[in-house]
Amino acid sequence: MSDTPALQRFLESPGFGRFITAVILVNAVLLGMETSPTLMAKAGSIITLLDKICLAIFVVEILLKLISYRLRFFTNGWNLFDFVIVGIALVPAAQTLSVLRALRILRVLRVISVAPRLRRVVEGFITALPGMASVFLLMTIIFYIGSVIATKLFSQSFPDWFGDLGLSAYSLFQIMTLESWSMGIVRPVMEVYPYAWIFFVPFIMITTFAVVNLLVGLIVNSMQDAHHEGETERTDAYRDEVLTRLEAIEQRLAAQMGQGAEK
Repeated sequence: MSDTPALQRFLESPGFGRFITAVILVNAVLLGMETSPTLMAKAGSIITLLDKICLAIFVVEILLKLISYRLRFFTNGWNLFDFVIVGIALVPAAQTLSVLRALRILRVLRVISVAPRLRRVVEGFITALPGMASVFLLMTIIFYIGSVIATKLFSQSFPDWFGDLGLSAYSLFQIMTLESWSMGIVRPVMEVYPYAWIFFVPFIMITTFAVVNLLVGLIVNSMQDAHHEGETERTDAYRDEVLTRLEAIEQRLAAQMGQGAEK
């Protein structure tokens, strides 16, 4: 730790991390206040000034990290995340690019990079992406098959819901989410096609209760793995610290014994 440059120790200190977290939260409140015409009419200049101060703090933080870590800054995914978020906030929000002003709220996401627990959640989610891709592929195949069947069976009587593959897929997605699926879609269809439940009920069982729960299970397992990895890292760090202290004690004892032997 003594070999670490002072600037790097400062940037990695808990106090600095808490300060940046506080600035992020204050900035989030300010961005929310900017959506209120009443507040902006009364204290718009102060809110805008405080927002610019928060952005300036973020820019200074990035510059200090670039000075301290140099090219190593870009080898850390979270540093790149912060760099992109702050960079978006610096792009001039002209009239044609007014959406960029709305994107300033992305600065709130920076709390993820400074909160270890949130980082582990995101890392667990990212770890689950390969497995999720397989589940999404399975879901796509099921939706494609279901859309073809629904279009052929129900398009003539219900063209607004099942007129083509796109409309059928959207209607099936609504059914999968269980949003007004019975009274809104399925029961009206069953009034014309009494045996339509033979198609809709298995579709709901497969997508809503099987595939979606499989997706949730993958995410939960990844979160648990990320949590265990974090616990292991903390245990290893604590063990290394204890071993270092024990070695220091042994060295002092050996030095004292050597001095005693000389006397």
